[in-house]
Amino acid sequence: MTDASAPTDAPHPAGGPGRRRAPRPGRSRWLAAGGVAVLAGVLGLTLALRAGATPACAAPPAAVPLGVAAPVAAAPPVGGTVHKGKATFYDSKGAGGNCSYPSAPANRLYVALGPTEYAAGAACGGHLDVTGPKGTVRVLVMDQCPECAPGHLDLSREAFARIADPVQGIVSVSYRAVVDPPLPGPLTFRIKEGASRYWFAVLVADHGNPLRAVEVRQGDSGGWRAAARQDYNYWLVESGVGPGPYSIRVTDVYGHRVTAGGVRLTPGQVQRGTVRMYGGGASAGGGRPAARSASPRPSASPTPRATSPRPSPSAAPASSSPSAPAAPVVPLAAEAPAAGCGN
Repeated sequence: MTDASAPTDAPHPAGGPGRRRAPRPGRSRWLAAGGVAVLAGVLGLTLALRAGATPACAAPPAAVPLGVAAPVAAAPPVGGTVHKGKATFYDSKGAGGNCSYPSAPANRLYVALGPTEYAAGAACGGHLDVTGPKGTVRVLVMDQCPECAPGHLDLSREAFARIADPVQGIVSVSYRAVVDPPLPGPLTFRIKEGASRYWFAVLVADHGNPLRAVEVRQGDSGGWRAAARQDYNYWLVESGVGPGPYSIRVTDVYGHRVTAGGVRLTPGQVQRGTVRMYGGGASAGGGRPAARSASPRPSASPTPRATSPRPSPSAAPASSSPSAPAAPVVPLAAEAPAAGCGN
């Protein structure tokens, strides 16, 4: 086999015919000059990289290898899209789960979602219709199931019994988010223990759909302060909002927005407002909420829930056509290529 890298003017083996050819005029000088240019280019690139310069045409991000699933973005189920998965069950012992509710709902129909669908508290307060072998049940999202993969629902024992025989332990289900479910009443607000004029945290409940934003201001005027959602479902303003009473503006994932006024700085109490998130009674303003007592809760984030042993094979959900209109998705604008980076 011929070595393509061997020079064409290499001498023949000893005793062979011919002599070594003399180099063509100027060839040595060209090679020397080229070598200097290449060396200068390498040194320049090295110095530029050390100085932090960015190449004009950076390599694109590595593609996900074939056969490897791309990571799933954390987001709560919304829009009525039907998903396929599986269900198990557990008992919260009457507690309100990682969503920090004072207690489980009176009908004890609730669900815990895995981290991807719990989405750091973004799913709290929403509702799912879950269908299994025996029928369909509507459940409140109030807890997180740390070990559950996407599509794995951990229902309350009572909810599981509505759709399957508990002896089965694990069943295949379909489920979808409920858009604008009936509301139990006006919004409720619970100021967290330890809150003051200098540190503010509030739990909003009875909103029907998952929430997108909560804003707070002192009194009925002044600028709104955006609160940051915590993974235990409180909305936090680190620097506080003042001594109160407060106006609280609430927006859900479908664009419903209402404002409740007169929320007082009474940590540990549940205050019921006068406005509903949507439907009858919802308005742009709000009256003074009436307070009702609630058992105090520790100021730390909720402890992990108790669960019953169960098998946990993973099951990725499959989606079918939506049965209700989904929230619109705005596509990102395409980024123009850098000059000189074309093919």
